[in-house]
Amino acid sequence: MASDIQETPDEPVTKSSQQVQEMKPTLKRHDSMDLESSQLPGGRHGHKDLSWSIILHLAFQSLGVVYGDIATSPLYTISSIFYHGSIANDDDIIGVLSLIWYTLTLIPLVKYICIVLYANDNGDGGTFALYSLICRYAKVGLLPSQQAEDVDVSNYRLKLPKESRQRRASALKSKLENSNVAKYSLLFAALLGTSMLIGDGVLTPCISVLSAVGGIKEATPKLTEDMIAWFSAVILVILFAVQKFGTDKIGYTFAPILCIWCLLIGGIGLFNFIKYDPTVAKAIYPKYIVDYFRRNPKEAWISLGGVVLCITGVEALFADVGHFSVKSIQISTCFMVYPSIMLAYTGQSSFLRKHPEFVTDTFYKSVPGPLYWPMFVVAVLASIIGSQSLISGTFSIIQQSLSLGCFPHVKVVRTSSKYEGQVYIPEVNYLLMLACLGVTLGFRTTDKIGNAYGLAVVFVIGLTSCFTVLVMILIWKSNIFFIIAFVVVVGSMELLFLSSVLYKFQQGGYLPLAFAAIMMTIMLVWNTVYRRKYYYELEHKISSQMLIEMTANTHIPRFPGLALFYSEVVQGIPPILKQYLDNVPALHSVLVLVSIKSLPISKVPDEERFLFRRVEPRELNMFRCVVRYGYMDLRKGAEPFESMLIEKLKEFMRDDFLLSQKPAKNKNIEEGGDVNCIDNEEDQQEMLGSEIQELEQAAKAGVFHLISENEVIASKGSNLGKRILIDYAYNFLKKNCRKTQKVFHIPQQRLLQVGMIYEL
Repeated sequence: MASDIQETPDEPVTKSSQQVQEMKPTLKRHDSMDLESSQLPGGRHGHKDLSWSIILHLAFQSLGVVYGDIATSPLYTISSIFYHGSIANDDDIIGVLSLIWYTLTLIPLVKYICIVLYANDNGDGGTFALYSLICRYAKVGLLPSQQAEDVDVSNYRLKLPKESRQRRASALKSKLENSNVAKYSLLFAALLGTSMLIGDGVLTPCISVLSAVGGIKEATPKLTEDMIAWFSAVILVILFAVQKFGTDKIGYTFAPILCIWCLLIGGIGLFNFIKYDPTVAKAIYPKYIVDYFRRNPKEAWISLGGVVLCITGVEALFADVGHFSVKSIQISTCFMVYPSIMLAYTGQSSFLRKHPEFVTDTFYKSVPGPLYWPMFVVAVLASIIGSQSLISGTFSIIQQSLSLGCFPHVKVVRTSSKYEGQVYIPEVNYLLMLACLGVTLGFRTTDKIGNAYGLAVVFVIGLTSCFTVLVMILIWKSNIFFIIAFVVVVGSMELLFLSSVLYKFQQGGYLPLAFAAIMMTIMLVWNTVYRRKYYYELEHKISSQMLIEMTANTHIPRFPGLALFYSEVVQGIPPILKQYLDNVPALHSVLVLVSIKSLPISKVPDEERFLFRRVEPRELNMFRCVVRYGYMDLRKGAEPFESMLIEKLKEFMRDDFLLSQKPAKNKNIEEGGDVNCIDNEEDQQEMLGSEIQELEQAAKAGVFHLISENEVIASKGSNLGKRILIDYAYNFLKKNCRKTQKVFHIPQQRLLQVGMIYEL
């Protein structure tokens, strides 16, 4: 097999018998039941050892993708904090500014930039990245599809620290692996974080566009809230209509706009700070936060729901790191975004100290008159860009969910040949647009949307903290005092924010929970039945002995062609083959049982994607193939997939032939036989050439794809809940999603569907 010969990737696969003899110390064969062997190790994915010129280029480019949301938060944060429209005490402004300063410093700067970014999965970030790291270190996955050969994938390996503090990590690992409650809880948390981020993708365009467009009231006070809401709805329709073109072509336009935006808000903030009240700089002392809570404890606690809006979009720093690099995100945050946002809030606070009556529209009122229209135009553009980042993030999240069997089949379109993570999902885009229009026209003001937005933000960053703590203990094996400090400082702050946003549940806070409940229901229904189908196929798999009996007793005729039988089971022969033979007692000349497998990593290198195993007896000309994908991999069209599979199968044939000849040669030598008679190199090459030629002829005759068109029903005697889950909920989703052949891009003229009934 390909991996059984340990060689450099540049060496040719075909070797003479003498070379095989010389490689004797490096030969090995994996045989864990009937699992597949691994391929040659390849390069790791991620951004490593980049030059500073590339890092700086990525840092600039990241401005247009990552920061649109958090950079536009000054549009609405202050007005959401003072939601009553009045300021009781001038020092309350300093207390609020101090809260904003420390929130921006502790959450985006300390937590994300200094800690969470390093918990990336081979360069990719997000909730699924953290979940996949934990799944790779501890066996907490819910499908029995783990294979010993998975660790040979280069991206699968983890860089672990020294074995100090191993006892604590081993104890937690053992508890997680032996507890079904822990496994389900981790999956539930990952799906909840995903659902909340999708809710974030709905609310971000609404609040950003409404806040930016609302500034036009300064120039034309006659505009009503209804008119502004409808104008915002038109912009949202245009925004979602252009999603199909992707962000790659206009990516370089986004970065300069966000750069101009950051310079403008930072410059205006500095101007207002000097002009109105430089004494707000004393907000650096936390005592003003304490004084703020002492003067009005309840109102101050409620206002925390507005304070959290200053970090909206902070999760994008981690979720989008795969498009750039850790260093580039750190540079753009520390040297551009963080200083400009801090100056913007400082300038608004200085302005409010002199003009507290403008608290409901602080941002535009604090803009100097000559800069109003330029600022309005840039604000609208920046808000659209901010919306774009979360919409694109939603597409990426759905793509990850698809690969892990947690979302119904939808069409995924790659919009850029340069950036693999840039995708477009038409069905999701359409539903997002309807949801955004409903929220915008239903709420019409940023105050209520802000209440909903805050809850989504706090849930996402809170779940990220929980996963990060697990990574600290299990993988990093961090010092216990550092972990405790992280939990106490960051955890207590996020719990306070959560308690505040939950207080506004009836004023719009229910909205993200409603979105999350809908998404969670869809994902849990699909994933639950997906796992049950997997176990059903596993229980009904065909043993090797049964296969021999089937082929020996029925004298099945063979005709030219290469047949690919698709399944998701990686152990054993799937039941689709038996179902096919029961209805069509004939087989193609070459058969490949293809198992599609998702690994808990972001990407699998192409050279490591295919695992092969020959199905005995050899005369069957049948092979098993596991095709491995990461959660960020996109499945290519049928023709590239077929050609790659055939080439990798040829490589496997060469290596497997050489390995199978060596034991026979050694045995013959031990028995004193004639080596040349048994192991003539020319005969070997002729046999190998004949086998490869047969494969090429079969491929030339036609490649046919056989997939299971299954009907899933609840088994007899199932309770009411199970029947609702399978017969109604799952089948409703299945009827309204894309068919399997469309997901795999299989041409209709080369598709054979095998009907099966799964009684779960």
